[in-house]
Amino acid sequence: MSGAGAAELKVHAPGLNVAVIAGSWYTHIIDSMVADALATITEAGATAELFHVAGSFELPLAAQAAAQAGFDAIVCLGVIVRGGTPHFDYVCDAVTGGLTRVQLDFGKPVGFGVLTVDNVEQAVARSGASGSAEAKGREAAAAALHLVGTLKNIAQFAR
Repeated sequence: MSGAGAAELKVHAPGLNVAVIAGSWYTHIIDSMVADALATITEAGATAELFHVAGSFELPLAAQAAAQAGFDAIVCLGVIVRGGTPHFDYVCDAVTGGLTRVQLDFGKPVGFGVLTVDNVEQAVARSGASGSAEAKGREAAAAALHLVGTLKNIAQFAR
């Protein structure tokens, strides 16, 4: 864990509608991440709809559905804790690749708030819970909202 967290992004996103999609494993961790993501979206002037899926593996398909439904951005939150089998590697790879594909296929920002950690203690330290060093739910939401603005700025220079 870097302990430094992401850069502070200033986001102003009035009128945007954001889908927040959260896995259902490790609710004591996910709940803090969801609260931070929703607060970040609201503080930026955007609106959010919260959806829950079974686990992180289901995030890409739900993100795809949200992109198809017309959300301006999607924030995906999950927790994947390494176990004693290669399952961790397969799930992490599938989720990362799937969310990247949604972002590129639909041209919609997807905030990546999926914790891929060795143990629960590392997840808690990144969750935004009281005393944690980082707040990945907040960071993922801010990154997605910031990218909406950046894409709009880039589009202004298209010929």
